Amino acid sequence: MSEYSAEFLALLESVTAKRPRTVIQHILKNGYITSQELKDVYGYNHPPRAVRDVREYGIPLVTYRVQGADGRSIAAYKFGNPNDGKNALSKASGRTVLSKALKQALIEKYGAKCFIYLEKMDDTVLQVDHRVPYEIGGEHDEKDIDYFMLLSPSANRAKSWTCEHCTNWEKKDNDFCLRCFWAHPEDYDHVAGRVEKVISIIFTGDEIEDYNRLVSLAGEETAQATIKKILHKHLK
Repeated sequence: MSEYSAEFLALLESVTAKRPRTVIQHILKNGYITSQELKDVYGYNHPPRAVRDVREYGIPLVTYRVQGADGRSIAAYKFGNPNDGKNALSKASGRTVLSKALKQALIEKYGAKCFIYLEKMDDTVLQVDHRVPYEIGGEHDEKDIDYFMLLSPSANRAKSWTCEHCTNWEKKDNDFCLRCFWAHPEDYDHVAGRVEKVISIIFTGDEIEDYNRLVSLAGEETAQATIKKILHKHLK
């Protein structure tokens, strides 16, 4: 660890959250960590998310390729230049924490609702996210609030998982993302590259009983399939 400055080591030590700390300690001990190790040793099925956790603390990580146990090329991660962590515009340093002012501006313009599920909710629950994933679009000026969106925790997790498994995660075509449902659910051409349309329906309060009736009506079919049949019948 002597190759790192006391300042950088103090930054690494300040991270106490389990997932990013696990990644940090492994790299300190071994020099790097692979996506295969993140999955097989630590049980993190989505390595990019674990790596992003580290970068969000302003700790630069460099991604490169190594040969996995089965001979295939896999991703590996090691610390980058510690000075990069001081540059908020450097992609290696990870995205900056989005401000409370940005969240408030979004709430004032659109209301306290999830952009994906369109449900109003407590503003303390809502999370601010880049419409285009940081890993693809990079950092963006918070003054352009329409480059960001409000998401419920479940919608944010669903978006992260979908984006990380999209072919564009490697291609990094910003325009492709801009035409995706997960970036602009109000106006999109595709859902992570698939020609699809999505309607998210949330059942709350007294509507729970409607949901239960729908599930009962569906029987061995899915509720989604039953809804489609009902719509098809009434839209003819």
